[in-house]
Amino acid sequence: MNSIVTQRFISCHNELKKNKTIRSSRQFALSLDYLPQSLSEILKNRRDATIELLRKVVEVYKVSPVYLFTGEGPKFMKEEGAGDFKVLTIVTDPQNDERIVHVPIPAQAGYASDLSDPTFIQELPSYSLPDYKYKVGTHRSFDVAGDSMEPTLFEGDKVICSYLEPTLWHNSIKDNYVYVVVTQGDVLVKRLQNKISESKSLLLISDNNYYEPYPIKLNEIKEIWYVRAKISPFLPSPQNIKNVLRDEIRELRHALINQSSMVENLYKTIEELVNQNRK
Repeated sequence: MNSIVTQRFISCHNELKKNKTIRSSRQFALSLDYLPQSLSEILKNRRDATIELLRKVVEVYKVSPVYLFTGEGPKFMKEEGAGDFKVLTIVTDPQNDERIVHVPIPAQAGYASDLSDPTFIQELPSYSLPDYKYKVGTHRSFDVAGDSMEPTLFEGDKVICSYLEPTLWHNSIKDNYVYVVVTQGDVLVKRLQNKISESKSLLLISDNNYYEPYPIKLNEIKEIWYVRAKISPFLPSPQNIKNVLRDEIRELRHALINQSSMVENLYKTIEELVNQNRK
């Protein structure tokens, strides 16, 4: 039995024939610089489509890589959206399983400017996690810099993310979820509000109220990654959390007592002034 990706490849092949985009399977194979006999083996469920064959069918026939690898979205990319597709550089282990590439703070400026350089990506540290959800699709992790996402994320935390294909930005970006947005010169961790339909932009929101929300146009964005988890070096115990809450409540009580005392003194002062004016 072929893999699910190969089954989707076959489905795209069949649709191309049905729409008369291709005349025959042989012509299809030759247009992809692939042996017709080998393609026949794939169509008969005897072998899997290779990565190179999948790359070629995306390039030549605008088959959606999102559909091939996830089953989501349309099978084919629209001509105006085809330019949005980009091939991500990945890192694999000896078993050909994809690893999670980590982008530390010192490398983030380089990452934003050198996305098209496979060597740069391959030299970044990488690792794997046992959870099945990190075995499907492409993932990155990024160091969190600064305090703009406190108290949700602190500097030194790491966020683990799934790649969001540009063809899915319009419908898949959910309001108030956390994403990593890669621009030409920066890597930003923010909550987003989807303004694509209204103004072809996204609103970037910080959890720290000191920082004002601001918009960013889609044409300024190179990648978007959906944050799925975080790794934090700070592990407060329940007792510590209780202590913090207790201290905050104590400070609030003192503040209320002080304000009550100030209001009472103010009333007394006003009363004395009124009495003096009556005399």
